[in-house]
Amino acid sequence: MTPKSVDDYIQEGIYGAKEIHREERGVFLSTFRERVELALTIGQVIAPNIYPQVENVLKVQAQAGLEMLLNGTIAYPHLSKYIKLADQYKTPFTIVQNEEKETSIGLLLAHKTAVDRDEIFIRDEMFQREMEH
Repeated sequence: MTPKSVDDYIQEGIYGAKEIHREERGVFLSTFRERVELALTIGQVIAPNIYPQVENVLKVQAQAGLEMLLNGTIAYPHLSKYIKLADQYKTPFTIVQNEEKETSIGLLLAHKTAVDRDEIFIRDEMFQREMEH
């Protein structure tokens, strides 16, 4: 790795530090798609009941280094049921405020390393409605 030049420091000062896959991280609540175990859309998070698939993943992988990421644009009363679930299974959670990039993702269960799941979304009626818009 070559040392940084004065120009590198100037560019970083003007534009900020270089980020890998910035667009992807904006969509996936600050993480990479390859690390996602399960995802819910905003509408699915707002639904009155907890999705049992979320609890099932938390039960099975409670000590597997899983983290819950929640979309900070969603009102807290809708997030609180998932925050309580994360606490119940001793899973750390983060409410992500990302005003630069709009995303339809409301909740992610993500690992610290890649797991490369083919399908991360729960495809139900709510998911279909949101994807049509």
